[in-house]
Formats: sequence, structure tokens, C-alpha cells
Amino acid sequence: MITPLYVALFALMLICLSILTIRSRVRTRIAVGPGDDAGLLRAMRVQANFCEYIPMALLAMFFVETLWGSSAWIHALGGALMIGRVSHAFGVSQVRENLRYRQFGMLVTFTVIGCSAIAILAVYLG
Repeated sequence: MITPLYVALFALMLICLSILTIRSRVRTRIAVGPGDDAGLLRAMRVQANFCEYIPMALLAMFFVETLWGSSAWIHALGGALMIGRVSHAFGVSQVRENLRYRQFGMLVTFTVIGCSAIAILAVYLG
């Protein structure tokens, strides 16, 4: 099984993103919500967006691995997802954001989820 490796890597990334959000909260002394701090709002959104997309991506990868068993395919999906999420996190965390990082990150994330979904459907419909 390869997907658990990516679950572990993304779990560590979530911890890092959470620590960045906590540090922003400590720095701004804002316990709930973003207040009026743009940096805290961005840290919160990076973490929240990660939590919104990573579970489905990893679940889809797990089913692709279970149904197809291609280690190369799983590493391609997992590696691409990591690159996409790092790009997205970097882009969104910048107060003076360059949208290209965010857009690239989401494009890669959607591609991983979409390709996984198509692979799963191909097994069931093929």
C-alpha cells in the first residue's frame, strides 16, 4: 500500500499549516475568527482549503490503488497533489498574492481528484 505514505505526508503538512495559523493567532492576539488581520485570514484559509480538498483526494487515491494497484499511478497522483498543495498554500499565504500559485495549486488538485474519479469509474464501467 502506497496511499498511507501520502496520508502521513499530508498529515504532517496539516500540522505545519495549523502551527502557522496558531502562530498568527498568538501574534495578533485574535482567538476566534480573523479579526481585521489579513495575514491571519490567509493562514486560516490555507488551512481550511487544505482540509476541504485533501480528504477527498486521498480517499480517491486509496480507491484507485485498491482497484487498480498501479504504484506508479499512485506516486504520480500523490506527488502532483503535494506540488499542487504546496503551490496553493504558498500563493494564498502571501498578503500580496500572485494568483498564479493559487490557480496552479487548485488546477493540480482538481486534476488529481478528477483523474482518480475517472480511473475509479473506468474500473466499474469497463
